[in-house]
Amino acid sequence: CRMHILCAVLLSALLALCHSTSDLNEVWSQWKIKHRKDYDNQTESAFRRAVWEKNMQLVLRHNQEASEGKHSFTLGLNHLADMTAEEINEKLNGLKVEDFDFRNYTFKEANGLSTPQSVDWRKNGLVSPVQNQGLCGSCWAFSSMGALEGQMKKQTGILVPLSPQNLVDCSTNDGNYGCRGGYISKAFSYVIRNGGVDSERFYPYEHQNGKCRYSTAGKAGYCSNFHILPQGDEKTLQAAVASVGPVSVAVNAMLPSFHLYRGGLYNVPNCNPMLINHAVLVVGYGTDRGQDYWLVKNSWGTAWGEEGFIRLARNKSNLCGIANFAVYPTL
Repeated sequence: CRMHILCAVLLSALLALCHSTSDLNEVWSQWKIKHRKDYDNQTESAFRRAVWEKNMQLVLRHNQEASEGKHSFTLGLNHLADMTAEEINEKLNGLKVEDFDFRNYTFKEANGLSTPQSVDWRKNGLVSPVQNQGLCGSCWAFSSMGALEGQMKKQTGILVPLSPQNLVDCSTNDGNYGCRGGYISKAFSYVIRNGGVDSERFYPYEHQNGKCRYSTAGKAGYCSNFHILPQGDEKTLQAAVASVGPVSVAVNAMLPSFHLYRGGLYNVPNCNPMLINHAVLVVGYGTDRGQDYWLVKNSWGTAWGEEGFIRLARNKSNLCGIANFAVYPTL
């Protein structure tokens, strides 16, 4: 955490120097090269530059406050920094809100098992590499496949990345909308109905909708059921993560501070738990300097957050709604 804050302060100093001399062109050019940005015309480029500068000011201000101890996390100019919050929420946050009677939740807590103080399923090989969903609202597919990958690893001893594209292309009959969004539960419903899902290697991700081409030749995952945890119950979510493995969850990812998150423990006062719009994967939990957190895998690439992960404050009144819709599959 200290290293993240130190890096953020150094970056802030560099950008402030550039800004004070009105010479942001080089920083802008280097950012575009790093993130492979190329715009269609001057109008688009000028608009993106203006958005980028506005986000830069947000990063500078926030990181200065973080260096003063006002925040427990830092921001950065990642690959989303030339997009408005509205664009990100429209194009990337494609989770559809589930219509589910939570009185009928199906998780049964294991009796007699103590819950460990910390869990990180990456250390047990249950978590595949972070991918980048791109400008496609397929977060629901990445989240659900991440949970299924963990269960397949526990069953077979081998971690095989599964295909979100398979779900994007083939689960429309189950109620999903491809890059226009989908449901975690209906992703699992497709796998159950279809009798399996292909591997990522066999059916690679394409960042857009495509024609369904599932084949049993590429089948690498399957499940027979899925279980939904009681709404808003972080203690039960903790127990499930500890005993089951990675769990698909929904969060409120609407805030610019989430979009530009760089590192540290994400804890903001205005992350409404009732406005969930993005699917991610809880792969563990722990405590940092007295503050509990969830270890969460995102699908916005490794340039976002802590190599694609975020530590989100735990036991803070269900921050960002992380326990509002939690699901895991069973084989």
